[in-house]
Amino acid sequence: MTSDDLPRECFKEDLKHAARGFAMGAADIVPGVSGGTVALVLGIYQRLVTAVSHVDATLLGMVARREWGAAARRLDLRFLVALAVGILTGAAGLAGLMHTLLEDHTEATFAAFFGLILASGLLVGKMCRPSTSGQLWRCVLLGAAGVGVAYLLVSQAGISNRPGLGYTFLCGCIGICAMILPGVSGSYLLLLLDKYHEITGIIKNLVHLDVTASDLATLMVFALGCLVGLLAFSKLLKWVLVRHYTATMAVLCGFMIGSLYKVWPFQAGDAPVDAPFKERAASMHPVWPEAFGGHEWTCLGVAAGCFVGVLVIDAVARRGDRLPVADHVPAS
Repeated sequence: MTSDDLPRECFKEDLKHAARGFAMGAADIVPGVSGGTVALVLGIYQRLVTAVSHVDATLLGMVARREWGAAARRLDLRFLVALAVGILTGAAGLAGLMHTLLEDHTEATFAAFFGLILASGLLVGKMCRPSTSGQLWRCVLLGAAGVGVAYLLVSQAGISNRPGLGYTFLCGCIGICAMILPGVSGSYLLLLLDKYHEITGIIKNLVHLDVTASDLATLMVFALGCLVGLLAFSKLLKWVLVRHYTATMAVLCGFMIGSLYKVWPFQAGDAPVDAPFKERAASMHPVWPEAFGGHEWTCLGVAAGCFVGVLVIDAVARRGDRLPVADHVPAS
């Protein structure tokens, strides 16, 4: 390869990383689908976690000494920038669609979420890998505790529509942490925190340049929360995964299964059927259909299809990546 070919090859590599980022961003906007799992499928998970973990005192020292080249190499900056461009493009491209689906096809969309989250929860449970009967019972108890806590949280009246930019910042911190946990969806966490519809709506409007100053403030605070959460908690999450991997997976599995109450496809509420989703969501609660007709069976079919889809993605990930997830998380 000549020196003239090098920039061209680097640009091609950037485009590949941007395309991978686009797939991750599109996945992250769908509750129940993990961008971390997509990173595993595409073979960039270890590189991503390593790059994020290098935001530390050593990197800050390089920046303070103005060693820009060394800092960029330590951070794998070119890779991260290309990936970030793709992630943002993918998320923005799909946010409007997801927002519209929640508004106009709520039950079918919830059915898709239900199938996606159920399959993801079961896959997270498979990651527990207890080695003794004592660990097995510990996983069962921790999983049951996760189910109970999640159910109590999502079934409480008044959990939705928490005001204030402080809560928005916290949601950003929590949601972004799922990016380095394959099997756990950041959008799923935002759905539980009742921020998903608001954020996707703002992104949808931003693409059409139809946002208010309040919308921009909300999005900027949310993005800041994502940045702080990723930098502050990445090492903690790595440490928890390495030191307490089995227990962490058990709790996450229970939490995901217990929170399915929130996305049961068939919901009733006090608001009119044609009211905006934000108004309907405040009083929505799961119900059992009085009869099963074409609509109900369609919703169940959507849930089943999404359930199978997640299992297929996981099978592809396992075929392309032989090591278990814990082995991809470098020790602190």
